[in-house]
Amino acid sequence: MLQDSASPLMEQLSYFHDHTLMILLIITVLVGQLMMSLFFNKFTHRFLLEGQMIEIIWTILPTITLIFIAIPSLRLIYILDEINNPSITIKTIGHQWYWSYEYSDFHNIEFDSYMIPTNELNNYNFRLLDVDNRIVIPFESNIRMLVTAADVIHSWTIPSLGVKIDATPGRLNQISFIINRSGLFFGQCSEICGANHSFMPIVLESISPTFFTNWIMKMIK
Repeated sequence: MLQDSASPLMEQLSYFHDHTLMILLIITVLVGQLMMSLFFNKFTHRFLLEGQMIEIIWTILPTITLIFIAIPSLRLIYILDEINNPSITIKTIGHQWYWSYEYSDFHNIEFDSYMIPTNELNNYNFRLLDVDNRIVIPFESNIRMLVTAADVIHSWTIPSLGVKIDATPGRLNQISFIINRSGLFFGQCSEICGANHSFMPIVLESISPTFFTNWIMKMIK
């Protein structure tokens, strides 16, 4: 079961997941039926030495099946890499073991995001998932994320957005996404980066453009 999608990217990934699973189900049923018929029938053919036609068929059918999987997969790869006139650019820097964010479009708003320790949690916080400073972005806006690392390889990942991008020292990677709705979206580093790899969560808060403008004005002040 996948998380509910909150972006067009994740919707397309979910569709591709269902499409591929349906093909796998058809293959499994077909092969299972053929194996069961081989186990329980008593047909024999003493003079059967070759069957060129059936060999052609069982060579062509898997090729067609792979084409049905490859075409949507290639389409998705290009969609995930596409960058279209971003409204906001945010730079993300991975550290051992926290994240730093820079809103370079707005007078260089910068802050660090640390996991909230268990002994400081409130009733509304999630253990090992909540942070002291969340990323705030407007929904239905094209967001470009520039991702790098200051020490070792990290990976900035939010499953419900269909976003996973490596943070590599000395390299600047980018990804673009749009959020469909408001809400809180949680993620974690998905690259083993050291002893506290499990303790650098990501929390993204999606709000309306009006509230986002007010938040920016408050941060600038």
